[in-house]
Amino acid sequence: MNISCGECQTQKMSVISEKRFLAQKADIQADTGCGVEQKYTAADGDIALRGSKAVCRVCKHFYRDPKIFPCLHTFCSECIRQLEPFSVLGINGKSIFPEESYLRDQHTVTVLCPECDSEVDLPPSGVDALPTDHLALDEVFLESLLKEDCELVCDLCGEGDAENRCEVCCANLCEFCYQAHRRQKKTSSHWVERLQDLKARGHVPRVALCRLHPGKRLQLFCEQCDTVVCRECASANHWGHQCSPTQEAASRSAEHIRQLTGSMQPHLGRLEEALKWVDDSQHSLQAQVDAVAQEVRAFGRGYARAIETHCLVLLQRLEDVRLQRRNVLHLQGAQLRQALADARGAVDFAERLLECGSDVGVLSACMVTVCRLERLAEANGNEPLCVAAADSSNICFLPQESGGQVAGYPVLGVIHAKTVDPSKCVIQGEGHQCGWEGQRGEFTLLCRDTAGETMARGGDTVLVSIVHKERRNCMVEAKVVDNGDGSYRVSYTPSEPGSYSVWICVKAQHIKGSPFVLTVKRKVRKHRGVFHCCSFCSSGGAKEARCGCGGSMPGGYQGCGHGHPGHPGRAHWSCCGSTVEASECLGGSIETGSARNTIRTVDL
Repeated sequence: MNISCGECQTQKMSVISEKRFLAQKADIQADTGCGVEQKYTAADGDIALRGSKAVCRVCKHFYRDPKIFPCLHTFCSECIRQLEPFSVLGINGKSIFPEESYLRDQHTVTVLCPECDSEVDLPPSGVDALPTDHLALDEVFLESLLKEDCELVCDLCGEGDAENRCEVCCANLCEFCYQAHRRQKKTSSHWVERLQDLKARGHVPRVALCRLHPGKRLQLFCEQCDTVVCRECASANHWGHQCSPTQEAASRSAEHIRQLTGSMQPHLGRLEEALKWVDDSQHSLQAQVDAVAQEVRAFGRGYARAIETHCLVLLQRLEDVRLQRRNVLHLQGAQLRQALADARGAVDFAERLLECGSDVGVLSACMVTVCRLERLAEANGNEPLCVAAADSSNICFLPQESGGQVAGYPVLGVIHAKTVDPSKCVIQGEGHQCGWEGQRGEFTLLCRDTAGETMARGGDTVLVSIVHKERRNCMVEAKVVDNGDGSYRVSYTPSEPGSYSVWICVKAQHIKGSPFVLTVKRKVRKHRGVFHCCSFCSSGGAKEARCGCGGSMPGGYQGCGHGHPGHPGRAHWSCCGSTVEASECLGGSIETGSARNTIRTVDL
């Protein structure tokens, strides 16, 4: 049997091998484009799990007729056809979405790459016009060879199991065809290796066959159409085009690609550095977040312990208040029971004496009985107990009040158990004793509890009444402002002088010293003129200047002229004529025909 490869094949080899070769691979080429009989089952998903380069990212199976997008991502042609169109532009630019695929191929269809979401404009002629990824087909071929259940037959005889592969012919050979291949003069120098060794190295070259002419190798490159073709395509569909051998064209393209990849190296270095910086930043961010999270957790645990401790302190404070109030109530109850027993015993003795006693008996016990009843009546008239001190309604929890710090943590919430005692309240300031007519006066009321401690909160009812002692219908409105800390600011503005009574009550009870006596003094009238010797000097010799003293000078001067050394008169105020410089204005007025002259005189 005569065996050869490429253009060296003889006619006998063509008859023997090509028919069997084409019959064996016609169906497989339509799906995968590689010369391996392979059935696609669910087991293909196992390869996808290993991140194989022979698996489509969409269908998770081996590539079937893989096509390359402009973004250099590869997918099966059928998977591309199943992609939803991002936009479809007709001839007039109007957007349409045809349902049928054959209608879709008549327009420029834009889809999104499933890998990087880039917009990809499909060729008007359809998905088949996209370039075929032969590298992906090589990966499929290699993966198929590496599978344990893969059975390769001889590409020449089609009967024996392939054990060798000719690198020049790219054909799998059985042992018989291998020996014949070695004996042929034209193929004896071909490099032949065992398939087992090729599988171990992970590289098995694959024959690229024409889709239009099954079994024909793609050996030429059409420069005009920018595509690889077989010899029959070159003589038929590409007649007159400049075609060159694929090896020569690939060398030129590879050199161009090599130059482009070389120019991309600096950019790749910058991208790697930027990515490294981003990764380092992410690690630093995560480390910082973890550290802060640890601090937050430690703070939360410490704060929780502080709050728990503060709660225990509040509960202990509440228990102390309960015990204190219970002891007070117990003492008050004992005192009341004793007082009740004393009063009941005295009343019973007096009633029995009156009902059953003789005259002698009544007279004998009259003195001691009367003294006892009088003492009891006198004691009952006073108020021996302070019931408000044991009032439980003023025990409350204030969650918004600052509770200080516990182990360095600020806490909120206090137990308020104080009750205001009007007899302990005091006044700060002198505004409750003296004031001035028409001027604002104020003083501060400090509320304290029975122990004399300042109340920590406001809210008590404070009433202030200011009434004129002589004129009962003359009252001054008092404004009370609660400062929220147990103090109250009281302000007022009296309109008339005189003596006033200031009534200050807390919870309808007078505080200690109430009512107070407030003395409001008359408002001091200030001088509106000047303290001068005469109008002549103070006005600069103006004849029309006048003085409140009423004096005048000869020569047409309307103002006074006395007060100079050696002249009668004394220095005085021009507004009222008062001779005391530090005095209140007497209220006189300068009689003048011109307001401007009066102003000048006063200013001087």
